[in-house]
Amino acid sequence: MDALLESEEPESEETGSGDLFERLNFVVDRHQEPLRIDKYLVTRMAHASRTRIQQAAESTLIRVNDHPVSSNYRVRPGDHIILFTTHAPDLTEIIPEPIPLEIVYEDQDLLVINKPAGMVVHPGSGNYSGTLVHGLAYHLYGDQVGKTAVPRFGLVHRIDKNTSGLLVAAKSASALNDLAGQFFDHKVNREYQALVWGDMEEPEGTIRGHVGRHQRFRKIMDVYPDGDHGKPATTHYRVLERFGYTTLLSCRLETGRTHQIRVHMQHAGHPLFNDAAYGGDRIVKGTVFTKYRQFVENCFNLIPRQALHARTLGFIHPTTRKEMAFDAALPQDFQLALEKWRAYSRRH
Repeated sequence: MDALLESEEPESEETGSGDLFERLNFVVDRHQEPLRIDKYLVTRMAHASRTRIQQAAESTLIRVNDHPVSSNYRVRPGDHIILFTTHAPDLTEIIPEPIPLEIVYEDQDLLVINKPAGMVVHPGSGNYSGTLVHGLAYHLYGDQVGKTAVPRFGLVHRIDKNTSGLLVAAKSASALNDLAGQFFDHKVNREYQALVWGDMEEPEGTIRGHVGRHQRFRKIMDVYPDGDHGKPATTHYRVLERFGYTTLLSCRLETGRTHQIRVHMQHAGHPLFNDAAYGGDRIVKGTVFTKYRQFVENCFNLIPRQALHARTLGFIHPTTRKEMAFDAALPQDFQLALEKWRAYSRRH
């Protein structure tokens, strides 16, 4: 389903990761006459069509007082309406492609995929084929999409092209709706591992700051004071290993903003190792000696991307209500870079 309204911060996979859903909240005025909810929402939302709102209701993406409703529900004074909107492309326009996927779990409701670095998640500007979504369409429906089968799957969140790790995809509208709610309510456990420049002073801590589109360079994000720009973002970190000039961190997300860990770490003065967008693809800490510069270049060559991996993912299964937990080991490029830094820190 297409987006119901334009995003405040338009994203493409080329430039952004983060949660793919927004949650809009409305409280019906106490003087409101009974009115179909699709008509009511059209009057309250810019760039929304009644057809899109009806599609959202069919996909159980509209809740009134915490219960899904149909498009002919008549709003009443005091009703609390929650509408989930997505910026994902219309999946009926996806042409399936036989792209290899590392599926670590699958059942009738969902899949968990371990995405390699370099793979784009969703189609977007400059990436109209070869994405994880194209591979998912083929895995689920073969070449029948757009012919006899209607795709019913979707991602609630995404990770950057050059970030590796775990993603969950829903195979039904009800599973998608349930997982979206868990992401919004901060009930999903997401842990990333990141190699950052510098020696973190504290063994653990929290970085808070609104994350929004950079005012001059629209392809990257920036951190702003509360209320100025962007949306609230919280990242909790814990030191796993110290190498002197770099540190391996565990990062847990409360929110899922575009480039959140990357921009928060840059803001804290510790950009991710080899993160070209946020200043990590140069020597940030260390010596001026030629041998050190060569060592860093060798590490850059081992992991030619930002050193960030979505390591663990945990959520409540939308149907069984059981706790699900998944772990994806660091990929080889990340492991090789860490081994180089371990050896260097032992020698020095």
